[in-house]
Amino acid sequence: MSEEPKPPLTTTTSLWPAAAVLGLAVVMLVIFLVINVVANQGVTKETTTTLPLVVGGLQRDVAPGPALKYCLQSAEVPSNIANAFVMPVGTAPAGKANTPNSGAGDFDCYEPLTTTGANGPSLINFYDAQLESRGWNLFSSGASNGDPQSLFQKAGSDGFYWVIGVTVTTSNAARVDWTFRIYQNSETI
Repeated sequence: MSEEPKPPLTTTTSLWPAAAVLGLAVVMLVIFLVINVVANQGVTKETTTTLPLVVGGLQRDVAPGPALKYCLQSAEVPSNIANAFVMPVGTAPAGKANTPNSGAGDFDCYEPLTTTGANGPSLINFYDAQLESRGWNLFSSGASNGDPQSLFQKAGSDGFYWVIGVTVTTSNAARVDWTFRIYQNSETI
C-alpha cells in the first residue's frame, strides 16, 4: 500500500512566549529603576569634625610653639598622622631633638621635653586620652625598664604604620621630663 506522498505538516512556532519573557524582564528593570530613584539618598559629602574635648587631667596647649616642631616635618609626616602632635600646657624642649636615620630609612624622630605642673601619670593619661580620641591605638603601656610609657599605632595615608611613644624619664609632683618619639613602621604591630 503505497500512499501518495504528502508534504510535511506546517506548524508555525509562536514568538509570543519569548516576547513575554523579554517584556517581563523589561518591566522588572523599570520597576527596580523607579525604586532606586525614589529610595536613593544620594552621596553625602564627608563632613569635617572637630576633635573631642577631653575633660579632666592636663589641658592641651592650643599653640604648642617650638616644642615638637622639629619632628613635625611636613615632607615626611602624612597629614592624617600630624594630629598626634599635641602637648599639655607648660611643655618646652628639654634638649636637642634628633632624627637617627636622617633620611637613611624609615622616618624616626625623638625629642626630649619637660612639662611643668604635671607628673608622670598625668602626662601618660593626657596622651592616652588625646591620641585615642584621634584614632590612635594604644598597644603597649610601660617600658621594660619600668618607666611610664605609652606606645600608639596608626595607619598613615602614605601606606606605612606610624608609632608614637611617650616615655617619662624623670618625674616629681611639679615637673615631668619625658621623650616624644615618632617613627614610621613598615608593618602592623
